[in-house]
Amino acid sequence: MELVFTQLLDGVSIGSVLLLAATGLAIVFGLMGVINLAHGELMMVGAYVTFVVQNLFKPLGESLFQLYYPVALVAAFFVTALVGVLLEKTLIRKLYGRPLETLLATWGVSLILIQFIRSVSTPMVIGIVVTAIVGILANRFLPQSIKARPFASYLSGLIWIVSAVLGFITISSITGIGNRALNKPWFGPRNIDVTAPKWLQGTWGSIAGIELPGIRIFIIFLSALLLLGVAWFLTKSVWGLRIRAVTQNRQMSNCLGIPTDSVDSITFGIGSGLAGVAGAAITLLGSVGPNLGAAYIVSCFMVIVLGGVGNLVGTVIASMMLGIIQSIIGSGSLLIAFPDMPKVAAAVVEFFATTSMSYVLIFIFIIAFLQFKPTGMFPQKGRSVEA
Repeated sequence: MELVFTQLLDGVSIGSVLLLAATGLAIVFGLMGVINLAHGELMMVGAYVTFVVQNLFKPLGESLFQLYYPVALVAAFFVTALVGVLLEKTLIRKLYGRPLETLLATWGVSLILIQFIRSVSTPMVIGIVVTAIVGILANRFLPQSIKARPFASYLSGLIWIVSAVLGFITISSITGIGNRALNKPWFGPRNIDVTAPKWLQGTWGSIAGIELPGIRIFIIFLSALLLLGVAWFLTKSVWGLRIRAVTQNRQMSNCLGIPTDSVDSITFGIGSGLAGVAGAAITLLGSVGPNLGAAYIVSCFMVIVLGGVGNLVGTVIASMMLGIIQSIIGSGSLLIAFPDMPKVAAAVVEFFATTSMSYVLIFIFIIAFLQFKPTGMFPQKGRSVEA
């Protein structure tokens, strides 16, 4: 039974990570109906932000290094939130009401982020900065008389093309210097490791002689704390009430003077920030790499479908269910804990006792469940659903 309890605790911690990621995705999907396939890559960005913060704290000494992880959590939230707001303002906002185009666009963004993490270097960053500065300044100082012309949008596009060319020239010029240290990729395609601070290592007590790993308990408490924060924000704050109003009826909210564009940006930023925190939590469970997002995005969508779109209670229950099933069934611990189970049951458990096959079992469970509850455990309510 000790093994089962350990795997149960692992499942709850996995479910907590899924909860962090799926909560943001559920809020975004429930409000805007946007299927964001780049959400997993935002988790990856949060993981790499944690890695960078760790490296910045290493030269400061052992005592200060122990404080890096809380700083990394805050940095991961705000950096990924900024990326999410930028993505919403520049791309997704132009594709509202076009789910197929949004799906393909966010999939393209996910590929770009993966390759960016693999290849990013100092010349690339300088080239991107040059492109952004030239493009923004050229469009801002464009005479108003030209902006009013019908061809203004085409001219703006041409300006950005020229800015991109200048950025590529800058990258080529710096790369041509031949400085290996300057041209070396910051991260590369290999996985990276994050060292947990000492106060997270080891155990945090025991229950009935069973030790409680500090990292697992911390992830569970972090998930619960952020969930309470999101619940408070949605129910008590002004912007939370506006988000709920827009979720219920966007057209009426717009008529009542609620700035729906700002609501969309804030919602997308919060959802992306939660994904970044989830990525920071994943770094405590093992090494991470550019393909981190692909391992979690499907599970996040399964949580949303099973729990009900935009419902926090359903998201919590579905996250824990999937995490526990994946941990207990996928690890095969039931065979060790209950060696005398019937042969038929043992054969079934053994068949699904791998990580990949545990996903198959979860899919079978969800398909069967949706036959009876096609809208999830806690379906979304409101006039927007009836429309």
